[in-house]
Amino acid sequence: MIFDMDSGGSTKRLGEGGDQRWYIDSTYASSLKVSLRLPTRQFLEEYYQPTLRLSQLAKYVMAEVKMPSGHIDQPVIEDNRDGTVSIKYDPREEGVHELYVKYNGEHVQGSPYKFHVDSIFSGYVTAYGPGLTSGVSGEPSQFTISTKGAGAGGLSMAVEGPSKAEITCHDNKDGTVAVSYLPTAPGEYKISVRFGDKHIKGSPFIAKVTGEGRKRNQISVGSCSEVTLPGKVNDNDIRSLNASIQAPSGLEEPCFLKRLPSGNIGISFTPREAGQHIVSVKKMGVHIQNSPFNITVQEQEVGDAKKVKVAGTALKEGKTQGENTFTVDTRNAGYGGLSLSIEGPSKAEIQCADSTDGVLAISYKPTEPGYYIVNLKFADHHVEGSPFTVKVSGEGSNRQREKIQRQRDPAPLTEVGTNCKLTFKMPGITSFDLAATVTSPGGVSEDAEIQEVEDGLYSVHFVPKELGVHTVSVKYREIHIPGSPFQFTVGPLRDSGSHLVKAGGAGLERGEAGRFNEFNVWTREAGAGQLAISLEGPSKAEIDFKDRRDGSCDVSYKVDEPGEYRIGLKFNEQHIPDSPFKVYISPAVGDAHLLEVAQFPDSAQVDKPTQFYIRLNGAKGSLDGRVISPSGKTDDCFIQNIDGDQYSIRFMPRENGVHNINVKFNGVHIPASPLRIKVGKDDADPAAVHAHGPGLGSVKTGAKTDLIIDTCNAGAGILAVTMDGPSRVAMDCTEVEEGYKVRYTPLAPGFYYMSVKYNGHHIVGSPFKIEASGENLAEIGAQETSSVTVETVQKVSKGAQKQGPVLPHFKSDATKVTSKGMGLKKAYLNKHNQFTVHAGDAGNNILYVGIYGPKGPCDEVQLKHKGKNNYECWYVVRDRGEYIVIVKWGDDHIPGSPYKVEV
Repeated sequence: MIFDMDSGGSTKRLGEGGDQRWYIDSTYASSLKVSLRLPTRQFLEEYYQPTLRLSQLAKYVMAEVKMPSGHIDQPVIEDNRDGTVSIKYDPREEGVHELYVKYNGEHVQGSPYKFHVDSIFSGYVTAYGPGLTSGVSGEPSQFTISTKGAGAGGLSMAVEGPSKAEITCHDNKDGTVAVSYLPTAPGEYKISVRFGDKHIKGSPFIAKVTGEGRKRNQISVGSCSEVTLPGKVNDNDIRSLNASIQAPSGLEEPCFLKRLPSGNIGISFTPREAGQHIVSVKKMGVHIQNSPFNITVQEQEVGDAKKVKVAGTALKEGKTQGENTFTVDTRNAGYGGLSLSIEGPSKAEIQCADSTDGVLAISYKPTEPGYYIVNLKFADHHVEGSPFTVKVSGEGSNRQREKIQRQRDPAPLTEVGTNCKLTFKMPGITSFDLAATVTSPGGVSEDAEIQEVEDGLYSVHFVPKELGVHTVSVKYREIHIPGSPFQFTVGPLRDSGSHLVKAGGAGLERGEAGRFNEFNVWTREAGAGQLAISLEGPSKAEIDFKDRRDGSCDVSYKVDEPGEYRIGLKFNEQHIPDSPFKVYISPAVGDAHLLEVAQFPDSAQVDKPTQFYIRLNGAKGSLDGRVISPSGKTDDCFIQNIDGDQYSIRFMPRENGVHNINVKFNGVHIPASPLRIKVGKDDADPAAVHAHGPGLGSVKTGAKTDLIIDTCNAGAGILAVTMDGPSRVAMDCTEVEEGYKVRYTPLAPGFYYMSVKYNGHHIVGSPFKIEASGENLAEIGAQETSSVTVETVQKVSKGAQKQGPVLPHFKSDATKVTSKGMGLKKAYLNKHNQFTVHAGDAGNNILYVGIYGPKGPCDEVQLKHKGKNNYECWYVVRDRGEYIVIVKWGDDHIPGSPYKVEV
């Protein structure tokens, strides 16, 4: 929704979307104009009116304005005849107005919209400036207050929001006051301006503060209470056991099983309150022996952030390119985890050292000057003074930053039976080595067609047979391409937002200076919004963008200097998963582009040597090769000259999974590097992993919840679950029959994002957006991250059956089917006995006819379709007796079926 002000023929854009307030000067504004973009014509024709025309759109839009007096006024609605309508309104009262916009009886996104109307010559105190509507975390936001002609009175200001904001004022001696405030965290801030103890017009103002250009780093240091379990527990049992602890208030959290220094098995947990706690230890949902049992937590054991002592000037000011150190003393604060995050113009390196006297020495090293925000929590509560605002001075690293923004329109809606397309760019490969499969919501997998649209650009085509979320797997030489597996929704989207945007391609992994490096961005599942692409590093970047108009786009960038760069991708001002991406740009390839790879194997086996060949083609220099295993271990390759310009590269894989082989010439990657090879047959497949359960829906703070991650038929791999949100969560992961159960307890209300990765790849639907509601049990500050990692074992579904094609979803009514004919009443031996079935008014489905007699099925049954769902049936019987004739339209009997027939 775009607000425009008509002002003598010129237009001033005030803002976009959301529940925002705007200050409108009615002296200069003759009318309020709203441009509303409606769904596409194709969507309207299919879902609203079969004969709807663009010229009729206006009559489906309803708008009204609620004035400050409470009266309702009607604005003017005009059809722009381009898929949009304009809503115009001439304000007649001063004060806050509300604009209600409905389409087909439903509020459009953001409705109702609030705007304020006032006269500039009213004699009231007024405020204006960018700081009243927007800002950037860690940077001063400014606005101006004018008191000209307002008379005597006291002026007061307040800023409320996700963080404390320091306010400074300067009297300009001309009837105006310059105001600056420093927000330390992104979010919505409420700015109140009062004159004579009364809000000025438009107050409180709502300013949206983003974290644009900010980098964040965090560490956590544990300090938990440990209790020995009663009875004996074997090491082998720990894998399938899960434990939880319930506090006197009813708060239940997962706790961790571990081998204690004494050699016994015990639990580790963070006590949050004093009193008797109940510990439950279960195996496959059943209490083990002696469970549950009680433990008592003393008052002095409960973590108390108020008793934590911090010291050091580094929490007030710091220097770039050097260590800035402060101390944290938790010795008298009980048990609790200490978490630290630092956010600012650069990602500061954090070091933590535990001295002999139990006091932590924490240092951070920023590389850019500016304001940094330090969040320091103990037992999920801020220590005194946190968050700290630190002014860092000194020389920067002269990093350059470039950014572009592009509006992304919603992708065309797809339906059952229509051709669906997913495109991706992957230069330098052959389509012969590409393969794609599509798995329907019902779990049926089918091969999909891959077409080469142009050089390096490919599209996957499939025709869905059911509505819902499909999984599209695209593999190159049996390995998922970057971004795969993809989520593809057939029918209306069920969710939207930045967490559903995907990005992948060589340009997000590595690049070369002086040439364009490319990657893909898929926004189809996220809906409409604004995509922002930023690149920061040693030199300024040239960024190019190409929209494929199917919910995907191609991004390319070129930089002149080698070094480490960060690529930030945001959708509607929120980072997409895994953003920002760290990319190393190598120097110009030079002679490395002459090298060719030959006889590269399709796969390899553990503990068996594997080799391939490199041809130098006249290039002069040194060749180097290193192999990186799935666990991250790096090993040198053995390189041997075979004949002149040809070399062999040999390595010995030690584990199953996808290995990366870095081949460099004169220190620069050759064009095909890194080469990827799959070792072993049972490689983990993220496309086969699925998550379900109450823990992925709406959850309550303080209540333990869980979800199942189904790894059946997905092979063995590394399962990593990460949760980002307003608080840390106690989280554990235990083995169950169909995979793994993840349990967690959120402590603060708000949105959490759970990433589920299998061998480094997001599973379909990840990250999942989870909303927690209820009482706030922890202090909200910067985003907190919790994670758990498990090395899985191979699981096979007991109920696994051979999958076949899926039947179409029919819309039919068997009660409207009619039938007639002597063959439904009486039959004769060795003759054609006939009847007809008429289903012309019963929709579409499949007709089933079965005839069973005293000795089994009859000898012959034939059906003939006569057109328009009218059928003719005849059958032949060889024995006397009573027969049953069954006639079904789909799964339902038609009226009269089953019939009794005498022969």
